[in-house]
Amino acid sequence: MADSLTTQRLVALFFCGWLVLNFPLLGLWDVDASVFGLPLFPTALMALWTLLIVALAWLMERHISLDQED
Repeated sequence: MADSLTTQRLVALFFCGWLVLNFPLLGLWDVDASVFGLPLFPTALMALWTLLIVALAWLMERHISLDQED
């Protein structure tokens, strides 16, 4: 049961990442602005990428801890 739910969550995370890092939504960040002196587009790109990695790590660690409880 946990494997099926984890698989569904990973697939959902993949599609969310694909959607967020695809052109129409990624184009929203392509403006002349800066954050702490850094251009907005690369900063937003790295922040989104980091959030996806953190979400993936959280899902996988949660899956491992659920396996150890059983």
